[in-house]
Amino acid sequence: MIAQAIGGNLDYAVMLGYFVVVLGFGLYFGRYTSTTKDFFFGGQRFSWWLIAFSCIATVVGSYSFIKYSAAGFKYGICSTQSYLNDWFWMPILVLVWIPIIYYRKIQSVPEYLEIRFDKKTRIAATLIILFYIVGYIGINLITLGRTLHTLLGWEVMTGAIVTAVAVALYVYIGGQTAVIMTDLLQGMILLIVGLGLFAGAIYHFGGFGEFWALLPVEHKYAFSDFNAPPEFSFIGIYAQDGLANTGALMLMHQGFIMRFLSLKSVKDSRRMVVCWILVLAPLAAIATSCGGWIARALVNNGELETTPADSFVKAANFLCAPGVFGFVLAALTAALMSTADSLINAVSAIFVNDIWRPYIKPQSSDKHYLRVARISSLVAAGLGLALVPIFMKHKTIYGAHANFTAAVTPPVLVAIFLGITWKRYTPTAAFVTIVGGTVLIGLSFKWPDVLVGPFDFGMGPDSYKFMRALFGLLAAGTLGVCVTWFTKPRAEAELKGLVAGTQNDAMRQFKGGEPNRRPGSKVRLLTKLDRSLSGENLVILPQSAMDEMAAEPGDLLYASHTRWWYGGLRSVHVKAGSPGDAEDSGSMRISPQDAATAHFTEGQEVVVEKIM
Repeated sequence: MIAQAIGGNLDYAVMLGYFVVVLGFGLYFGRYTSTTKDFFFGGQRFSWWLIAFSCIATVVGSYSFIKYSAAGFKYGICSTQSYLNDWFWMPILVLVWIPIIYYRKIQSVPEYLEIRFDKKTRIAATLIILFYIVGYIGINLITLGRTLHTLLGWEVMTGAIVTAVAVALYVYIGGQTAVIMTDLLQGMILLIVGLGLFAGAIYHFGGFGEFWALLPVEHKYAFSDFNAPPEFSFIGIYAQDGLANTGALMLMHQGFIMRFLSLKSVKDSRRMVVCWILVLAPLAAIATSCGGWIARALVNNGELETTPADSFVKAANFLCAPGVFGFVLAALTAALMSTADSLINAVSAIFVNDIWRPYIKPQSSDKHYLRVARISSLVAAGLGLALVPIFMKHKTIYGAHANFTAAVTPPVLVAIFLGITWKRYTPTAAFVTIVGGTVLIGLSFKWPDVLVGPFDFGMGPDSYKFMRALFGLLAAGTLGVCVTWFTKPRAEAELKGLVAGTQNDAMRQFKGGEPNRRPGSKVRLLTKLDRSLSGENLVILPQSAMDEMAAEPGDLLYASHTRWWYGGLRSVHVKAGSPGDAEDSGSMRISPQDAATAHFTEGQEVVVEKIM
């Protein structure tokens, strides 16, 4: 059956134009990618605000506008609760997890699990995480496929293929730098369009009070009832979304690991997390859910007919003038691309770092690994497409997403959480947690009433797709704790920098010496190219600049373009050498190679700061 298209030719021209602009934007930044470090981590050069926008763009997938607007249409403003339950993960993320992976130079979650535990745990986690991320790609592709079916009348698979090809192309060429820079653009568009649509609706109704009066009383509560309705209860959303899904995003999602490792410093991670979770996430909650609230108000006002699944698109089409609606379509496109690109790049990183490099070609050149990374990114997009027909069997995207994440994430999430917070946690226990927890969750599909039923809080089978997350977390956690007390832990000396309380050891390993924590200021200097420094990764600064930064020889420095809005795109990490002579006053001697990495030219003014 062919769906009737929504919108006009001008709208589709705007949408197509956006597609072309983002594709060109991503391809342009391919010139900043010449190594696997660039392809996976963007050279570890980016500022906190840029990564914050990038993270929110990754969290807000195309499924977000569709599924949260559908929830908003049916249940009201409690549809935002999925975006507002991330805050309790902040201390774990900022104080424990990011310092560990950054200072220990961990490239993937499976790599951490091998260093912390053993190889068999790494292999088990690699398989599950790859399945998790590829499945996530499939969910995103089916969402946009269904959206394009509603908008253009295309077959679902056709829309999924078109989007997958576009995203895979710029990830193939630009890697993480292209992902971060396009996600900056797309993150802004997501918020502007969503919040702009809400503002337009308030104007249409004649004010917030008029809009509020059109919503049913039961739609005005910030949280749903504790155990009702079964398909959207508070405890169900909290268990599946707040605990399992959010925990997985922050601790085991390779796309976010790569974002954290793209920061210029761990210090910047604190600002990034606060901006992301406490500022941008609440705005995203409104932007993605408001379509459903608006549609409900329009229906109650006798102005619109729609289903929950089409509420966002129908409300936007009703409110927006021709051409403007095209920007809304562009926002849906942005949401899909900004999530899928991160996932595709993440699959590539895990395949290269956890399969190809250690087991297939362990001693090859970086150029070889970069080529494999690019090819595997194309394969990842293809695998995501292959899962689209499977997810099409679910009645709702929200249900498909919840059922998938609740079933896949708990065992690895528990292993990581216990691994970074509990020194006593043993390698044997970690392996049993992952494998045993996965087996138990698999059995819960065969005997759901027996295994998941005791945790449904009286909601019945309709809640199982959510409450399976709670069962999985408790089952995996119980296995891990019990096995730990009967097995031997690793020596504490082997865990330095890998668990909470040992971050200072990780800092020493990262720097190769004692960290310099004396407070200092940034300085501005002119670059002077010095071929004698080639291969040393050193810069020579005047003594006055060293004193102002409170820096010493051997300290890690960060030199960047004076224009802050580059966000670190033109920057480089270097070490401080011995202070220069009087003739170096006001200048920074740097090797041509390091200058080329940062796109510095002779005599250019740059900002230099001490990292540690």
